[in-house]
Formats: sequence, structure tokens, C-alpha cells
Amino acid sequence: MWYEMDCCGCGCFGFLRKLHQCLISFRGSGTRFSRELLLPDNMEGADGTFYNGDSTNPSDGGSYRSVKCSEEILLSRARNGLICREVPVKETRNVILSEDENGNKMVNEYVRECKIGSGSYGKVVLYRSIKDGKQYAIKVFHKSHLLKMRVAPSETAMTDVLREVSIMKMLDHPNIVNLIEVIDDPNTDHFYMVLEYVEGKWVCEGTGLGESTSRRYLRDIVAGLMYLHAHNIVHGDIKPDNLLVTSNGKVKIGDFSVSQVFEDDNDVLRRSPGTPVFTAPECCLGLTYHGKAADTWAVGVTLYCMVLGQYPFLGDTLQDTYDKIVNNPLFMPDDINPELKNLLEGLLCKDPKHRITLHALAEHPWVIGEEGPIPEYLCRCRRISSARKNQ
Repeated sequence: MWYEMDCCGCGCFGFLRKLHQCLISFRGSGTRFSRELLLPDNMEGADGTFYNGDSTNPSDGGSYRSVKCSEEILLSRARNGLICREVPVKETRNVILSEDENGNKMVNEYVRECKIGSGSYGKVVLYRSIKDGKQYAIKVFHKSHLLKMRVAPSETAMTDVLREVSIMKMLDHPNIVNLIEVIDDPNTDHFYMVLEYVEGKWVCEGTGLGESTSRRYLRDIVAGLMYLHAHNIVHGDIKPDNLLVTSNGKVKIGDFSVSQVFEDDNDVLRRSPGTPVFTAPECCLGLTYHGKAADTWAVGVTLYCMVLGQYPFLGDTLQDTYDKIVNNPLFMPDDINPELKNLLEGLLCKDPKHRITLHALAEHPWVIGEEGPIPEYLCRCRRISSARKNQ
């Protein structure tokens, strides 16, 4: 059965009207979009601070903060042995900076090759281990910089980085980038996250990837995201830049810098958007929203980009982009596959209450295709929980 588009009725447009009335305005709305403005990692607040973390201040965000914070939940899971990793992340408390015989900089066993990326908190550098010969992507941070950068009234960027590490220490899934080692010497200002290196990224702007490749990539994205949601983790920034492709064509989800953990089904969050063009309409209110539904919307934008090679909602300014996300109807070509059209309408439904769920997405005819249903992944912590129940 195809996804039933309940949101095409008056309920969805009633939701649009409410959002339009509440749409918040953003600084710099007169600025033309460059790629940097199109895909910022942070939003600057009216007081000059950057908000990409949730607030722990009881006076700033309402009752949703009455539940445990991510750090408390992760600590509780670790104490109860509910982690998926068979092999723990290596933790190194000593940093040795040196050079190899060719003058290349080294951090412990890793020889620097080149810079491969950067983010709001630090840079990503390609290194090669002299022990196993493998390449690794290492996130490099300055702790002094992280501690000075405010991301919420009571949090610094260090909070986000430590949360990212804590989350990735729990995870083990074929469609999730693997954290190998954390290097944190208390006597130095540097902090390193050693990650598996996934070389490939896709470029779909302008032409798209075609249905076959898009379906294959989407199935991997959904498998990884279902695993995260089953473990009560909201990614918060699903987009092509954070979806890496291995040499054999497998997609892995990376970058958990704005991810959050919640208890049970209480996925209510209040975070400023990580990337504007992938932001769900309900997030534009600047109030609370459900993280799972927002992740699912971002999957829809990603699929739209993969298939059609463009963003579904993009304006000339930041304000214009948010206004189009909230108010503009979804455009699709007349000759698009009807099953794909139905799926995109379900994913990019403005009202989160009527948006297709991730589980329904996994069972959608277009996703199943000739491959069949996405197989369920039985992780280590689920096996442990099941064994405890049967004792």
C-alpha cells in the first residue's frame, strides 16, 4: 500500500497557516546565498552567540528540559552495559607531536597527509597510521576554542563535541561511520577524534543520481537512521555532506556534532537548525519539535536532491528559504515515477503529524523495489536486553 497523503487535505494547510504566522525572522536576511551561507553549521543569535545546542537552562525552553539530558542518558546506558560496540573505542591520554623521515607532521602513530574538510568547531585531516598502513579521518579541535564558543545559554561547543564522542562510543552499525580512537592529553590544547576514512561523496547538484543509485543510497541511509532512532538518537543534520560513500557503494552516516539522545519516545527537542535547506517546517518556529520527524524530513530533502539534482525549497536569502520551506507547495516534474512522487510527498509533508514515518518509509514500494524489505539489524545491546528479559 502506498503512503496515504492525509496532509494534502485541510489539516496540512491549516498547519502551514499557523507556521506562517509564527515564522521567526533571522539576521542577515538581505544577504544573497553563497554555498557557505546556504549550508551553515550554526545560527547566530541576536546577542551574537551561536546556538546549535539545546538549552539546559530551566528558564529557557519550557517543560521539555524536565527529562534527563543526553549526557545523563548516555552515562546510564554505559553503566548498564547497553552499548553496541564489541570493541571499545581506544582512549589515549598522551599526545606526541613529531615528524616522519620526510618531514610530514605526526600525531602519535598517525602521519599527516592533507586537510580534507572543516567545520564550525575544527578541521578534518587525513592521516595514515604507521602501524596498520590504513588512512583515517581525524577531527582536530582546540579545547580552548571549544570552551569559549557558546552554543546555548549554559553550554559551550565542548559540550557538543563531548556529546558526539559519547554517542559514537555507543554505536556499531554498517551504515554509521566508526569512531576508532579519542586522543585527549590534559597537558595540551588539542583534542582528536580518529574516525574511519570513507573516501567517497556524491555530487548530485544539477543532474541527480538516477532512481537506481538513489534507491540504493536511500536504503542505506534509512537502515542507519532506523538504527539511530531505535536507540533514541536524533541525528539532527542529515544531508549529503554528512553521508559518505565507501569504495563498494555503501553509504555511511557521519558527523554527530548536533545529535541528541532522548528517553523512550520523548524526542521533543529545541535546537536551531543545523543546515537551513534541510530544515523541517516545524523547526522554523524556534520552539519545540520532534527530532525523529525532523530527521525524516531531511531524508526527504536528501532524496529529492539525489533524484532531481536540486533543493526542493531554496530562496535568495535565509529568510526567503525558510519562508518557502513553510509555505511553498512541493514541485515535481510531470514525468516522475508515481511511486517516487508518492514517497516524496510523504517525506516532505509540511505537517509532521501526517509525515510518513521511517518504518513506513522502509516498507514503501519504491524503497523495496526489487531488493525487498530493508533487513532488520540486531545489534549487541538489543541482544543483551533480550537475553536479560529471557532470564
